[in-house]
Amino acid sequence: MRQFRHRALPLALAAVLLTGCSAKAVAGVGSPGPGGPVDVPADAFPITGAGDEPIDQVARNALADIETFWSSAYPEHFGEDYTPLEGGYFSVDSEALDESAYPETGIGCEESPNTPDSVASNALYDPACDLIAFDRALLEDLAGDYGRFLVPVVMAHEFAHAMQSRFGFAASGRSIQDETQADCLAGAWTAWVAAGEAEHLSIRTPELDDVLRGFLLLRDDVGSDPEGGTAHGSYFDRVSAFYEGFDGGIPPCRDGFGEDRLFTQAPFDPTERASEGNAPYDDIVEWVGQTLPAFWEAVFAEFLDADFDPPAVEAFDATAPGCGPLGSENRDLGFCAPDATVYFDETELTRPVHDEVGDFAVATALSLPYALAARAQAGLSTDDGAATRSAVCLTGWYTAQWYAGAFDDTLSIRLSPGDVDEAVQFLLTHGVEDRIFPDVPATGFELVGSFRLGFLEGGESCDLGL
Repeated sequence: MRQFRHRALPLALAAVLLTGCSAKAVAGVGSPGPGGPVDVPADAFPITGAGDEPIDQVARNALADIETFWSSAYPEHFGEDYTPLEGGYFSVDSEALDESAYPETGIGCEESPNTPDSVASNALYDPACDLIAFDRALLEDLAGDYGRFLVPVVMAHEFAHAMQSRFGFAASGRSIQDETQADCLAGAWTAWVAAGEAEHLSIRTPELDDVLRGFLLLRDDVGSDPEGGTAHGSYFDRVSAFYEGFDGGIPPCRDGFGEDRLFTQAPFDPTERASEGNAPYDDIVEWVGQTLPAFWEAVFAEFLDADFDPPAVEAFDATAPGCGPLGSENRDLGFCAPDATVYFDETELTRPVHDEVGDFAVATALSLPYALAARAQAGLSTDDGAATRSAVCLTGWYTAQWYAGAFDDTLSIRLSPGDVDEAVQFLLTHGVEDRIFPDVPATGFELVGSFRLGFLEGGESCDLGL
């Protein structure tokens, strides 16, 4: 959180905060291609420097399926013939480098030679030589920490850069535009795999959650300059772009990454850097207690022509109050309709996530049952899948309003770099737990999609009858 001195005009909550491509919450339904996935023989898809390690086979399978995808997708969506990569593919093991496995030009070409060690801890597309190179030691680490399918997504991202070299990189020269567009195109390819179109790969629904978690490692450091020459985007910027491609295919990736695209990545101001934008726990609880009633009072007045009666908000210590499923299931978070109270476990939920994730994880946690309280007052369900998706979407809308300064007339606090990322982290790590949303068949991928929808498109997309 950051404090500011000069008040901006508060936003009208009736307005959609940001422009963005239409999206819907979807679940990835993984299935293999016809007959099940099969490995690509090494001689049928050569990768210079590749060894016998399984990770090289995963990369080879992915690259073969990506080539198949783009051989038809490129002509369809860009109106030109697909041309394969001229420089081919290179695998490097930075932990046991064997330079004899590479030609004199290393992992480059005659016009732009590069030594094999230049790809250590990286995966890259080299536009000078039209080639993709990767460190298989890095890919091993990614697969071990975030699941097998993050490696194919990394390959799809680099291949997307090769496609950009054909249809054109960002005219602005902004790295963050090119990198997030590549994430979007990787998402479009992943949806193709999830639909069972790939010959050599398949993806299971839970692996989409693992992929999104992996983007946390791949994001830029919080507080990085979005105009930097190698900027890739914040966590939200990157997972939002990936989701956009998964949900909408190539067209939104092709058309939605112009100079006016919103990026939440921003540098810290001098007052924030020491704390990395994290406010003390008691402060964030107090600020949420001011902004949530203000947000919902404005929503009810403007959209529903009704008064909003704010629920009570009470913390408890490890043992949930005896209010229906809250008590019987010992939940950590929830809305109790009989006493119109939002309850949260301060000991086992909000204080730990404040310390482990950040201050806005607390705001996200409290906003979810508060949105259920609003749904109850609007005469809508509070305990089914529709209610869960709606509450997450409405939390995205609330976040967007705070991000844009809607509460500046009453609270001199704005969101800091990384705050929106913390909402995504909370949903992926805690939103899928029964102690938050019990017995609701929603993946973390779906929850992030719902949050993104509310953040980008506003409350009319959140099933509140607006």
